[in-house]
Amino acid sequence: MSQIDIKIGNKIKDLRRKLGLQAKKLAEQIGISPSYLNLIESGKRKIDGDLLLKISQELRIELSDLSNENVLNLDNSKRAIANFSNKKTINELNLKIGPKIKAFRRQLGIQANKLSEQLGISPSYLNLIESGKRKIDGDLVIKVCKELKIELSDLTNKYDLNLENNISELLGDELFEDLDILGPEVKDLVNTNPKIAKALIKLGDNFKQKDHEIISKVENISGKIIDSRKAAFPGEVISDFLQENKNFFPLLENFANKIFEEVKQNNRTRYIALCDFLKKKYKILVIDVIPEENKPFSKIYNTKTKELLLSDYLSLETKKLHAAAQIAQEGASDIIDHYLSKFQFPSLEAKKLTRVALLNYCGAAILMPYNLFHKECKDLKYDLELLQNTFATSFEQVAHRVTCLQDPKQPGIPFHFLRVDVAGNISKRFSLSGIEIPRYGGACPRWNVYSAFSRPGVIQAAVSKMTNGEKYVCIARTVEKGVGRYGQKKSMLSIGLGCEAKYAKEFVYTENLDLNDKKSELPIGVSCRTCDRLDCSQRAFPPLHKKFDVDINTRGVSVYVNDNN
Repeated sequence: MSQIDIKIGNKIKDLRRKLGLQAKKLAEQIGISPSYLNLIESGKRKIDGDLLLKISQELRIELSDLSNENVLNLDNSKRAIANFSNKKTINELNLKIGPKIKAFRRQLGIQANKLSEQLGISPSYLNLIESGKRKIDGDLVIKVCKELKIELSDLTNKYDLNLENNISELLGDELFEDLDILGPEVKDLVNTNPKIAKALIKLGDNFKQKDHEIISKVENISGKIIDSRKAAFPGEVISDFLQENKNFFPLLENFANKIFEEVKQNNRTRYIALCDFLKKKYKILVIDVIPEENKPFSKIYNTKTKELLLSDYLSLETKKLHAAAQIAQEGASDIIDHYLSKFQFPSLEAKKLTRVALLNYCGAAILMPYNLFHKECKDLKYDLELLQNTFATSFEQVAHRVTCLQDPKQPGIPFHFLRVDVAGNISKRFSLSGIEIPRYGGACPRWNVYSAFSRPGVIQAAVSKMTNGEKYVCIARTVEKGVGRYGQKKSMLSIGLGCEAKYAKEFVYTENLDLNDKKSELPIGVSCRTCDRLDCSQRAFPPLHKKFDVDINTRGVSVYVNDNN
């Protein structure tokens, strides 16, 4: 029996045991006998793509977790192989591996007939494998890896759904309309050439930035506003950084937990306790200051005098976060440098802003330490307002924190998070749920993150259904930013949070929702240009890959939809 079958079998057994899942139960779930599963786990039977897919889905792991040569990564918090979720397709494991074999072969300049000869199979059979029409067993995969000089994990690494979404959005621009680029072609690019896909995203970001720079210069010269939707590109970099790290930084979690243990005797981490800790540990004096008129600020840290000035107009929750983040700045800078060094930043500005994001991440972890926060989340079924009261933090801080529960040993629900303003601009975005959040513009106006502005301060819950059929439980609520004297204006933002519908039983906001009632589902898309729904009265642009022709005598639910569409 091949070494690959033995290694995979052993990992399946280890993962199953760590999840507390009996062999009989797993065998029943994947449709085989317990004795046959025992043979697989002992490496005495080969495991084909279909069965491997089923096992991965039941164990809620990535396929790459079974093929990783170095570590046993038990991450049952990750969504169950998002790119392999469509059971209607033909053995998607082979559909994935086949094109990758073809891509690696072409990169090496090896002809198909040459590789087939080396593998001991016919060129026609290799063609069927590369097109995903034939299964490939462990022995043949080993031979392929040997001939192409690659690791098995190179063929089974998890699919980057976020990258596919970003590429789809980029190519959804009217600039590429005449090329008629379809979804399967985008998926094939990301699957076989992810580096090229990432390069396209960088080009798109650069183009957009240069375009806005030109617009800004014209605006300054003319004194007229041409485009008010200027993107915060460093903010996009932060989103990419968090996405790449699954918004989980274990070294910062460990640091935060140690700090929490030192101050927890002071009724968790009250503001006074944090101030006392800063003074005792780092000789930093925290001073509440009333800002001068017309000179507002949130915080000022004087490195010479070691004084941290905090605006007295800030909420207590915000003051606590600033104080906790200052502790992180003093004690966790080396850890933050470690994480930053592993990411390629396009500018120093983007790197500095990402540092701030990590400082706030660590600060929130001090206020809401992982183990305690995770337990409360489970007990309270992620009731954000109850969690807010329990930890004396803000709604936005809690919403941020629930997205960080990605410890493989103690995972939480994989959420998506976004923050928008009244103009529809997305200032923060992150997705582990699998939902696509636009990179280059506003999202679908049907998302409840926008309708939340109609009922400020009230949590709205909805079952949202994407065009691909996937369902999500999404909640949204507005928050106010900025505090001060009477008459001073505040900004209003909307916070959106959601997860796949399969986690409904663990999420308190589904208690009044009927997930089986199709009439209650809210059909949504990503953006108008990439959405094919033709029955949407809120459509602002014609769909990209649908022929659009104005009929002056006919009008559908919108000007962009008629009977000819």
